[in-house]
Amino acid sequence: MKQEDRREQTKRLLLDTTEELILEQGCSKTTLNDIMQRSGLSKGAIFHYVSGKDELFAQVLETKLEQKNENFMKAAGTKEFDGPMNTISSGFAQLENRNNAANLILMYLIGKSDRPEVAQIVGKFYTQAVATSKSWIVTGQNAGVIPAGLDPDQTAELFELITFGLRMRSFFGAADSAFGAKEYAGFISGILQPGHKKED
Repeated sequence: MKQEDRREQTKRLLLDTTEELILEQGCSKTTLNDIMQRSGLSKGAIFHYVSGKDELFAQVLETKLEQKNENFMKAAGTKEFDGPMNTISSGFAQLENRNNAANLILMYLIGKSDRPEVAQIVGKFYTQAVATSKSWIVTGQNAGVIPAGLDPDQTAELFELITFGLRMRSFFGAADSAFGAKEYAGFISGILQPGHKKED
């Protein structure tokens, strides 16, 4: 096996193990020692990829965003609106799931954002999320399925503000809400393609 492939396999093991443990016992109770024992990786191997637990958790978030972007770009090859939009909206239900690993990590890190290094990690992830949303909008504009006059910077930031809000609301225990995953998908479709009717 090539060195690069081995490195990628080790990183995947590290991130998958971290996510498993977070889902089992939460972020606060998950320690680097737990991750070492479960994965079989040494502390040196882990610190080859990250400087600590918070950065490792952030890498789980970033990897999920990268996977979502890869799925979008595959669907975007058709130069249609519905395929890429369905790829994005298919994950919206998870935004409202308080047991979703990404939501657990995000809330954990936000709770520690009084520490400058953690605030920087959260800020970096938010910036990446906005940049990813913007790239999707620009891709749609270049394909001619999203109006060219739509401001991709403002629209991407609006979408991410709502995304982060839905993630956070899942922890408040709000029972009935007038705006959830389905409404969010319709809202996005209405902005990106006025007059477009999203099928149920």
